[in-house]
Amino acid sequence: VEPLAKQAEVAKDYLKKKEDLKNYDINLFLLDSKRIDSDLISIEEKLTIANKDLLETQEKYEGIKQEYSDIELKIEELDSKIEEKRNKLTNESVIREKLEGEIKVLEEKINTSRIEASHFEERENALNAEYSLRDEEHKRILSEKKVIDEELDDLIKTRDIAKNELSEIQKKIEELNEAIENGKNEIIETISNRALIKTKITEFDTLLSQHNIHKAEIQSKLLQAKSEEAELESVLKTYLTELNDVNEKILEADRNFEHLSEQLYLVRRDLEERDNALIDAQNNYHKLLSKLEALKNITERYDGYGSSVKSVMEQKESQKGLIGVVADIISADKKYETAIETALGGNIQNIVTKDEADAKKMIAYLKENKLGRATFLPLTTVRRRPDFKYPEIKNEKGFIGIASEIVKADKMYDDVVSQLLGEIAIVDTVDNALNMAKKHDYKLRLVTLEGEYLAPGGSLAGGSYKNNSNLLGRRREIEELEKNVSLAKEHIEDCKKDIEDTKKKRDKIREESEMLKESQQNLAVLQNTAQMKYDSMLSKIEETKEGYRNLETESHEMESLIKELSGNKEDISAKLLKSEQLEKEIEVKNRQHGASLEEYRDKESKKVIETTDLDLKVAGLSQKVEFEAKNLSRVEEELDRINSEKNDLADKKAVSDKEIEAKKEDIAKIKDTIEASVNSKSEDEEELKNVINEKNEFTLKQKSFFDTREELAKKSADLDKEVYRLNSQKEKLEDSLQGLVSYMFSEYEITLSQAKALRDESLSDISVIKKNISTLKDQIKKLGDVNVNAIEDYKELMEKYTFLKTQHDDLVKAETSLVEIIEDLDTNMRKQFNEKFIEIGKEYDKVFKEMFGGGKGTLELEQDVDVLDAGIKIIAQPPGKKLQNMMQLSGGEKALTAIALLFAIQNLKPSPFCLLDEIEAALDESNVGRFAGYLHKLTKHTQFIVITHRRGTMEKADRLYGITMQEKGVSALVSVNLVDKDLDD
Repeated sequence: VEPLAKQAEVAKDYLKKKEDLKNYDINLFLLDSKRIDSDLISIEEKLTIANKDLLETQEKYEGIKQEYSDIELKIEELDSKIEEKRNKLTNESVIREKLEGEIKVLEEKINTSRIEASHFEERENALNAEYSLRDEEHKRILSEKKVIDEELDDLIKTRDIAKNELSEIQKKIEELNEAIENGKNEIIETISNRALIKTKITEFDTLLSQHNIHKAEIQSKLLQAKSEEAELESVLKTYLTELNDVNEKILEADRNFEHLSEQLYLVRRDLEERDNALIDAQNNYHKLLSKLEALKNITERYDGYGSSVKSVMEQKESQKGLIGVVADIISADKKYETAIETALGGNIQNIVTKDEADAKKMIAYLKENKLGRATFLPLTTVRRRPDFKYPEIKNEKGFIGIASEIVKADKMYDDVVSQLLGEIAIVDTVDNALNMAKKHDYKLRLVTLEGEYLAPGGSLAGGSYKNNSNLLGRRREIEELEKNVSLAKEHIEDCKKDIEDTKKKRDKIREESEMLKESQQNLAVLQNTAQMKYDSMLSKIEETKEGYRNLETESHEMESLIKELSGNKEDISAKLLKSEQLEKEIEVKNRQHGASLEEYRDKESKKVIETTDLDLKVAGLSQKVEFEAKNLSRVEEELDRINSEKNDLADKKAVSDKEIEAKKEDIAKIKDTIEASVNSKSEDEEELKNVINEKNEFTLKQKSFFDTREELAKKSADLDKEVYRLNSQKEKLEDSLQGLVSYMFSEYEITLSQAKALRDESLSDISVIKKNISTLKDQIKKLGDVNVNAIEDYKELMEKYTFLKTQHDDLVKAETSLVEIIEDLDTNMRKQFNEKFIEIGKEYDKVFKEMFGGGKGTLELEQDVDVLDAGIKIIAQPPGKKLQNMMQLSGGEKALTAIALLFAIQNLKPSPFCLLDEIEAALDESNVGRFAGYLHKLTKHTQFIVITHRRGTMEKADRLYGITMQEKGVSALVSVNLVDKDLDD
């Protein structure tokens, strides 16, 4: 529980942080969504205004377009009138004048189109001029940007060189500082060494005289140690010889013991394997034996057969004419059993008898006892079938054989086998069977190895074979099992024999091991003694040698020290002089390093100022590069716009040129008409002139629409761009808002409305919220892998622990309580049993006398045994007989004694309902009458249903029920109310 509790605490901390993170995320989400909503509202307002303007512009444009269309229609009407006039005018001059007027109108239109074309050219020239300016500006910006980029690259290189130089100067300053510090340390060390040298010079003289004296003492000790070592070496050799002899004996014993241990291990493993083999053999034997006994019992009980067949076969011992069922007299190979059993069908349960008399006898027995029906095959009446009608099928594909020829049976049963199986052929597969049946017009009886059955007429039976009883193969299985049981028993005996032999071998090895262990113990004692002697002597020798080595070392040290003292005295004096000179040299170097350091520090200051200036210049140029890039982008957008407008003008100019060409063609046609015209009337000329004037007015009015339409088209295009831009901004904001909503739903399954309900008004600073979110994510990350289920697991475990603890305590209490209850129950049961036993004994004696017409019946408990475990003796003394145990009575007396005990218990505590099944069957007629009379007395408190065949019992009954079969196969219930009959009498 404790580790899970710790995990639960970590999980709670994790969930707390996740909840805080969720809270911050919700508030950040709300603030961002609020900001986006505000931006969306602003854009929506702008978009509404722009759409409104666009709609108004488009409406004006459509109005002008409609008005222009109306004028064109009017002009067309006027043209039609002019045409009509032309038709009316027969005068060629009138026609000419009219057509000349049309020519003037067309020429005016051409002039208008040319003016419009000139406007287009002017606009195109203006756009070309603007494009040239923008293009020059674009090239200038590119040039300036290139210069600035090159200047920036050069400046960055210069700055990097300056920084590298500054780094070198700073590195040199560090080296000089280090050199000055090292020089100071060397001066201090030199002064210290010089003091030590002076001290040593005074000590050398004193030590030299002392070491000469000590050297003489060491020489005398060395001589003494050498002589002691030689004596100890001689004794050590003797001890070593003894120890080696003992060790060799121990090694030999260890090898022998190891060999015996390996043998014992192998024997044990072999014994274990043999034990396992014996257990497996015994298990297999018992398993086979149980299966054999079960199969024998099933066979003896005829399980799987009909109840009528079972009833008949139960009489086999008493009725010698019963041979057995069909499955008992035939057998087949295992692979044919399914086919043969399918071929036999229900005939497999037919009963074979010696003759028809035996069959009639058993049919009468079935009728008499109402045990059902069975089919009998008397050997004297069953006749062999004729030879197989279709011998040609033996050559067909898949044919295996005739069923009667495949089975095995005693020769005396050939007719039965022929009758049952003589017309059925065995085929390997159902496909071959179907082909064979079809070929012979579905007249064959065919059975496949898997149990499909084809009957004459074409019916086909098959599917899953439910008959798992395998009636036909039981005898074969019993024989196989008996053989396997015998082999298993022999295998068990072989295993037991192998185990006994292995145990004898193991015991022999154990005896040898014990003897060897005793020998090893003795050798170990000798080894320890020899080892102790050898170790003791070796220790002494080592001590002597160590002392000798120490003396030699000390002697050598003395000699070298004396040489050093005497030989190095002058060197020490020279070192003293050298130390003073070295101190002066170091001071000179330090002064030089100090001067260089000041010089480099001045250089460092200058370089720092220089690099700072370069950094500022680089930053300034970077800003210029960014500014130039923005300008470049702006100019490129302007150039794209001018190109787009130029393309629009070119399209419009092309349309105007087409109109001029069309009007020129119209003028040419009119001139042709003028040439063809002859005369015209003056009134018609005046009217035609008026129509032409009206048409001219409409034409002039039509010209003014072009400029208005162009302005509206331009305004509409600008508004379209503005609407597109606002829609793009709106879509971006909506995507951002949708992204936030998706994130919140995927992360926390929270919608915007749910988030608003969780709003914390104190959190309003977005930067603070983002900072807290980052902190919480880091803290959650540091927690590592967290088992969030630990909280619930801990809760469940604690609940389980509490529950089990409570259950345990309850069980302990219940155990105590149950023990007390059991003791009370035992006491009360003994008391109640004794009381009721006495009462039953008294009542039994009364009933016994009434049932037997006298005598005495007694119940006694077994002596010296607990009342609840004691046996009960029933002692009966019928009238005129000696007192004797119930087991010595006849069958009828036993039955009547038992009935008396039943009635005695019933008298003491009557039950409301009782069912008796032929309990008086063994009684004679007089006792049946007593039984029935006493039973009738008990009907005052109990209702009895009695199953009986006895006349006396039936006579005393109130109502009789029986089953009769007046018609074959139809059972009917018959009842007689004897009480009503008595009343009628």
